[in-house]
Amino acid sequence: TCFSLVMSSHNSDLSQYDEIQVALMKEEVLVVDENDVVTGRGSKKDTHLMTNINAGLLHRAFSVFLFNNEGKLLIQKRADEKITFPGLWANTCCSHPLWDFPNEMIEENQLGVKHAAIRKLNHELGIKLDRFTTDDFTYLTRIHYKAASDGLWGEHEIDYILIAKGDVELDVNPNEASAVKWLSKSELHEFLKDETNVPTPWFKIAVEKFVNEWWDNLDNLAAKQDNLIHRL
Repeated sequence: TCFSLVMSSHNSDLSQYDEIQVALMKEEVLVVDENDVVTGRGSKKDTHLMTNINAGLLHRAFSVFLFNNEGKLLIQKRADEKITFPGLWANTCCSHPLWDFPNEMIEENQLGVKHAAIRKLNHELGIKLDRFTTDDFTYLTRIHYKAASDGLWGEHEIDYILIAKGDVELDVNPNEASAVKWLSKSELHEFLKDETNVPTPWFKIAVEKFVNEWWDNLDNLAAKQDNLIHRL
């Protein structure tokens, strides 16, 4: 089923936005129910319109938290060209598995979102496609949240949390991220105390509810895995 046929696109003219980001809004993400069962597909545009979100439309996403060999977390500032949550700080990489990529549809061992993570780490941050394999990502849990970006756009996702570790070479895509930082746990909390450093809603949830525990268990992440969907 292609759910985009019944989704509202009311008042969603994209002509005012960056053309590269507009093109990405045509990508088809996985529409899911509250138990994270795929029920269809929808464009990134339609699944991020608040009119559809408020009607209950939900999709699958992932968030990568990449720690280097010093134990510092890579965070990024979303480019001003982004249509949702521009200029806000987020974790290493946040995006969606896509309907048109069969390897991103694989449910077993969360392989679909791991393949998507490899693709998007390359697209956003220039991390080479062969730097990580799916085995390099530890899946921890899922977070179900809803948040408005402005009156028109927002997020309503079941977000897979993936942890990766290792040093990387970056070649940041300026259309995706305007800045990046490697921060220790204390540096991150200090950084976010500055009210000019505004986190995205999903990053704020992760920092407040989960990140300290993940950080403290980087050498034993399996102990922190669960099969839950945290409703926040």
